[in-house]
Amino acid sequence: MFGMAFAFNSFMPREIDILWILLCATLVMSMQTGFCMLEAGLVRSKNTINVAIKNLLDFCVAGLCFWAFGFALMFGTSAAGWIGTDHWLYSFAPSGDGILADSNGQAFFIFQMMFCATAATIVSGAVAERMSFKGYLWMTALVSATVYPISGHWIWNKDGWLQKLGFVDFAGSTAVHGVGGWLSLAAVLIIGPRMGRFTSKQSAAASHSLASSHSLGTATFGTLILFVAWLGFNGGSRLALAPDVTVILINTILAGCAGALGGLAVAWKGKGLPDLPDTLNGALAGLVAITASCHAVTPLAAILIGAMGGLVAYYATLALDYFEIDDVVSAAAVHGAAGIWGTLAVAFFGQPDKLGTGLGFWGQLGAQSIGIVTIAVWAGGFGWVFLKIINRIEPLRVPAEAERVGLNVAEHGASTEIVDLLSEMGRHRDRGDFTQSVKFEPFTEVGQIAAEYNRVIAKVVDEMDQRESIACRLREERENAEDANRRIVSSIEYARRIQRAILPLPEVLSATVGPHAVLYLPRDLVSGDFYWCHAVGGSRFVAVVDCTGH
Repeated sequence: MFGMAFAFNSFMPREIDILWILLCATLVMSMQTGFCMLEAGLVRSKNTINVAIKNLLDFCVAGLCFWAFGFALMFGTSAAGWIGTDHWLYSFAPSGDGILADSNGQAFFIFQMMFCATAATIVSGAVAERMSFKGYLWMTALVSATVYPISGHWIWNKDGWLQKLGFVDFAGSTAVHGVGGWLSLAAVLIIGPRMGRFTSKQSAAASHSLASSHSLGTATFGTLILFVAWLGFNGGSRLALAPDVTVILINTILAGCAGALGGLAVAWKGKGLPDLPDTLNGALAGLVAITASCHAVTPLAAILIGAMGGLVAYYATLALDYFEIDDVVSAAAVHGAAGIWGTLAVAFFGQPDKLGTGLGFWGQLGAQSIGIVTIAVWAGGFGWVFLKIINRIEPLRVPAEAERVGLNVAEHGASTEIVDLLSEMGRHRDRGDFTQSVKFEPFTEVGQIAAEYNRVIAKVVDEMDQRESIACRLREERENAEDANRRIVSSIEYARRIQRAILPLPEVLSATVGPHAVLYLPRDLVSGDFYWCHAVGGSRFVAVVDCTGH
């Protein structure tokens, strides 16, 4: 213990600040894990592998693009407050070059790289289950190399024009989350909704059920990881272990909690039940909303901002459903709409002495509004145009058949237990052969489904066997009846031949005895086939006895 205390005290304040920035950068990087689990839980299982590889690769693409172009565009020497002009292919800057000079600058670069990757990965969940992998990588490069760093230059570069205007966005309600939200909206408008997502006009709750989530437990775990990572996101934005870091962390936690309860409350009232996805979105929306002002508001204000963020995200999600805009994880609502509210909340709740802009309420509200509109036009409008161009060159949406079978198989040649089971069931259907049961791994959900399917098959086969047995018995009875009918016909024909041989011709008989009748007597009274004639009074009876009894 004493050794640890001595080691800590031996750090100079500068080294402690660097350690704090690197620790927070690590927490921000863990957002990739949180977003991956959140999205994998909210999509269907046939697309989970596609979501996972997108979350891995967008971090890698964003990291390289930000190193090559993004950092220079964002923090390089400003050209009239619009764009950076130097520090391409970032490397160790020469001594005396301000924040870029030494290990402080390098720690800052790492921290900002994590922010860039976060902005890029927000779009992943919105376009899940129908956007091509190649198209997604193109979009990630667009975000990390141009859209995010250029707008970030306006907001966070000391010479950026929005910075000079007095626009305040401490950790990125608009700079990070707004950019991701607006790009998400542009992307889903271009590629359209998933097949079957909006098949008819219905309530928002009913339409949401059309696209079932794979695992809400996994999504909840991802949200909790994001909650923890947000402490690094907001706390690290101070870029030093300053005295107000604890206030920033407290406000962040309170806003996230209030957002979750706000989302739960409105969903419970609107749907009549405590809906988990809306609660998760509420928590994230509360965190997004407080990100702009966490350094300059009181804890009570943080609670109000977070709770309102949860409400804004819920109603924005309903609006997306109403207009049939298919955003799988509600990225446009959670990051875009809640980001707008959080950015405006700077003017409503921010303490002027901590904001340090020198603007009054209306001036601050105007600056915040200008920043929101500017980023909406830049990220949403320019992003939409650029994605339209890409879509003409390389279609962003996968073919319908690929979407039906799932992107795990169509894009990556991978599969899952449920896909394998469905394929095996499809082969049963196509062959019409149900004698073989499907193989499965016991003690899993898919195994339970497969076991029940096998029991259904066994029942069907048993019913088919019984029906076949009944059919065989009916065929045998029919054959016996036909054989009996043949014997009857043969006997009748035999009797007719006897009649023709013994009885006189009809015209002779009519001439001699007049009208006559033919009688059949049972065998137990007479035996043998014979001709018998009997006269009673003026009438004469003629009989032929058939020994067969027919």
